[in-house]
Amino acid sequence: MEIDLGKRIEVAAGRKKADLVIKNGKIIDVFNADIINGDVAIVDGFIAGVGKYSGEREIDADGCYISPGLIDGHVHIESSMVTPQEFAKVLLTHGVTSVISDPHEIANVAGKKGIHYMLESSKDLPVDIFIMLPSSVPAAEFEHAGASLESEDLNPFYQEPRVLGLAEVMNFPGVKNADKKMLAKIKEAQKEDKRIDGHAAGLSADDLNVYMASGIRTDHECTTVMEARERLQKGMYLMIREGTVAKDLKNVIGAVNQQNSRRCLFVTDDKHLDDIMDEGSIDFNVKLAIQAGISPITAIQMATFNAAECYGLTNKGAVAPGYEADLLLIENLTEMSILTVFKSGREVVANSRLLPNHLADSTTDIAHLSETVSFPELETTLLSLPLKGRKANLIGIIPNSLVTHHIVEEVEVDEDGMFKPSIKKDQLKVALIERHKMTGYIGLGIVKGLGIKSGAIASTVAHDSHNLILCGTNDQDMILAAHEIKKMQGGLIVVKNGYVLARLELPIAGLMSPLSYQEVYSKLKVIDKALEQLGANKNFNPFLTLSFLALPVIPEVKLTVQGLFHAGTFLHIGTDAEDAS
Repeated sequence: MEIDLGKRIEVAAGRKKADLVIKNGKIIDVFNADIINGDVAIVDGFIAGVGKYSGEREIDADGCYISPGLIDGHVHIESSMVTPQEFAKVLLTHGVTSVISDPHEIANVAGKKGIHYMLESSKDLPVDIFIMLPSSVPAAEFEHAGASLESEDLNPFYQEPRVLGLAEVMNFPGVKNADKKMLAKIKEAQKEDKRIDGHAAGLSADDLNVYMASGIRTDHECTTVMEARERLQKGMYLMIREGTVAKDLKNVIGAVNQQNSRRCLFVTDDKHLDDIMDEGSIDFNVKLAIQAGISPITAIQMATFNAAECYGLTNKGAVAPGYEADLLLIENLTEMSILTVFKSGREVVANSRLLPNHLADSTTDIAHLSETVSFPELETTLLSLPLKGRKANLIGIIPNSLVTHHIVEEVEVDEDGMFKPSIKKDQLKVALIERHKMTGYIGLGIVKGLGIKSGAIASTVAHDSHNLILCGTNDQDMILAAHEIKKMQGGLIVVKNGYVLARLELPIAGLMSPLSYQEVYSKLKVIDKALEQLGANKNFNPFLTLSFLALPVIPEVKLTVQGLFHAGTFLHIGTDAEDAS
């Protein structure tokens, strides 16, 4: 829409009525970290003035706080398992009006087609979805993803107005060793004057020097106060994450103080739809931060203006003249009870409920993304895991963390020397099946801590290459789960004693459903009930935890289709403990 600057000035000067005026609210001033009184005058979707105004339409805020719309500084929409259109509907009721999205999940499956889909399906929504281009497809050179993206593949996308930069650079060895392909991506982003996000999981303070020297300016992988302080000391923006698996906020928020809070922002990274609906998005981060002792105004500032400033969104994140009228009416800051949401001056949520007819259902073509799961027929012998002795290398799950432990334990074997899952020891078999190019590769390992007492679970959501990941107490249920996933062309499934207890079909690249968010939510609740029948651990999400067991760039031990991988040595290791390096 073309801006009528003259009209905006006329309204600002009080010579003309505003389109909309919000009165009797307590305005959150993110610049001075204060509360001020005044009317908010809106014209053509922008704030014309804060002071004393009259409007064609006037709304009584009735003492509510008037806040800028919340911004998620780093999110993978695909992890919600719904399309961008459905994702936007859910976010609006939680006060999130802008997100910085990294589509590297779908890019790892479908390459440039996946990025095009995310751009096309996220345009003209009442949530502004900005894109950071995937920097690491695949996440590591040895990975077997569905696509590979080089600098020349990414460069044309920089001409898209909503593309803000280069997403989380996961290939730290590539940066440190000045790998030509990695540097080409970084240089092109810098040439286009774009932002570059980091991914500093497990990196030391010295390693951060390399990131900062290369132009990388953010990190969302902090898990301790010390790590957070190191990143702030180096000049990075600190992204404080609270997702479905990675719940880092309580462990990191202690690093935030009055002097450094302006360099901190909130992200969700990966969060399942049911968790967003049940507990919230960035509004939940704000709520947790306040509970941890951060002042409500500082927490709001982190969730709005700080994120906007980090990404150069100069007209977002504040209730001030010239800023976009993305606004919230909040009844209680401590509880983040959001009553009304305005997007570009238009009321989209009232009485905490999404108003109808603001978001059409998805019309984006998905045919080219709907046949992405293929692998040879499976037999139980293909899942046999031979061991030389009784001691084995295990993946040790840390609840609510992406990081795993490298564990060495005695395991049980059968008369043929094959690994036998043990419910008593909580040692289960995990398999990763290449599903993009019919290679037949299957990586096998042992995982401890998932807590399943019977049956199997499987998913085509397996970060970042998104091959088919399976875990179970017996090979028969694991094989059944794999075959059913193939019929569904992607999704989540729960199997017990040869029967499918629950499933969620994800035919869009094996990652997302074309169904409404309400339908997906209902299916996820059925899956939760099925997981109870398997005796799964209730203290974390088994499916999302499982999905990150395949991400080799996160410490400490993970699984690839070539077997166990140690992130510390950046080498594959055998399952036999004597093969560890």
